[in-house]
Amino acid sequence: MSQTTRDDTNSNQPKVGRRTFLKSALGTGGIAAAAGVITANLSIKDAYGALLESGIRDNSVLAKIKKTGKLKLGYAQTKPNFYLDLKKNKLRGIFYDATQFLGEQCEIEIEYEEVSWQNATVGLRKGDYDMFASSLTYTVPRALVVDYAGPLHHKGFGIMVHKDNAGKFTKVEDFNSPDVTWSTNQGSAGENQIKVNFPKAKVMSIPGTLAMSFEPVKTKKATCALDGDFDIEVFAAGNDWAHATGIKFETLPNTWAIRYGDPEWVAFLDMFCDRMQSTGWMKRRFAAYREELVNM
Repeated sequence: MSQTTRDDTNSNQPKVGRRTFLKSALGTGGIAAAAGVITANLSIKDAYGALLESGIRDNSVLAKIKKTGKLKLGYAQTKPNFYLDLKKNKLRGIFYDATQFLGEQCEIEIEYEEVSWQNATVGLRKGDYDMFASSLTYTVPRALVVDYAGPLHHKGFGIMVHKDNAGKFTKVEDFNSPDVTWSTNQGSAGENQIKVNFPKAKVMSIPGTLAMSFEPVKTKKATCALDGDFDIEVFAAGNDWAHATGIKFETLPNTWAIRYGDPEWVAFLDMFCDRMQSTGWMKRRFAAYREELVNM
């Protein structure tokens, strides 16, 4: 993503001229800074910002992205949130769009590294990237090792079966049976939800992408699969063997994750995520992808 140029006509930056600014800097002991402004020939906006203390610690990710102009993100694929569109050969999705918007607003370049769901928080804690940007659903085991921002969204879990079993299950309790075999992605939030909500059922944990965990349902080696409610709708709409039961449960926060110990970074992201919800930005992106992938 290239750096964008922004029109600051209506911004909140102080409206001061170069002479007024330099006079103010000299009058408040800013001689060295003012000299730097003259030497570097910075813009008024940049020079004014250079003289202000932000209070952000140097080791914060927020300080790093301001200094380097780059932010490295980890992601795991899940359609429609963060996925490689094979027809267009580029990353797409609701949460991908949100990261692009974050980059535009911060005027920084976003770099991406793909990881498996199983290793999503491992790479984050190791420092391979500074935010996990796919739609990470809140679970207690995850929250014990990584910090959640926001949230950006709340989603429930949906259940998918083979179309030959459509109508066989009418309520969520029907799936908590020794006769039921779940297929789930290894390391996903669904794996934890099955253990908690369906203790009597059998479980197959499949490594790789979330889509790979649906394959046992297709071949009828598993009875059902679990994923986000909208994710299930999207998958069923594109695969004629799959049936979305419409049974939903356990609505949870769904958002980005960062490392613990960076209060500036999480405070910034918390308010950014709140803005994305309160302005309806996330709701509009969900509606756009629903129109494209489900109501096609």
